[in-house]
Amino acid sequence: MTRDEKTAAIAELKEEFGNTSFFYLTDSSTLTVAKINKFRRMCFDQGIKVRVAKNTLIQKALESEPESKGYAALYGSLSGPTTILISSNPKAPAKLLEEFRKTEERPLLKAAYIDSSVYIGDEQLALLVKLKSKEEMVGEIIGLLQSPGRRLASQITATGSKIAGIVKTLEERGA
Repeated sequence: MTRDEKTAAIAELKEEFGNTSFFYLTDSSTLTVAKINKFRRMCFDQGIKVRVAKNTLIQKALESEPESKGYAALYGSLSGPTTILISSNPKAPAKLLEEFRKTEERPLLKAAYIDSSVYIGDEQLALLVKLKSKEEMVGEIIGLLQSPGRRLASQITATGSKIAGIVKTLEERGA
């Protein structure tokens, strides 16, 4: 790779990292070409971008971003073959890795970057699969906020129908 090619690759990686809040670093070495192609097809079907790059280029792209993003914690994971999975959904790559690894032993999770949180190591995969998306969290909060109002409304309507029943019974007895 020439210096110009490296500079272009770093700029491209920097743009990709800058445009996403969720990416995974994996090790898919030892997989056959057929298995890699199957994995890439699964990623494509789920809208996950797959990118293979040299670790030094990945690190330089990450280093060019502001320190406040916390990318420095990922540098230790940049050894050996690295495949980058980029997605707009934070847990889609984790679910895909879990599904693919039901039949294969790789790709292994090296690290994941989810909204400024860094998850290091393959043992974090189970935790990442259980992460809730922003939409799921908002839905739960709305449900919790609506719950007391629903209970109050049901009590009011139940009390009203009980009173109506009592009045009707008293009316029938009196008549």
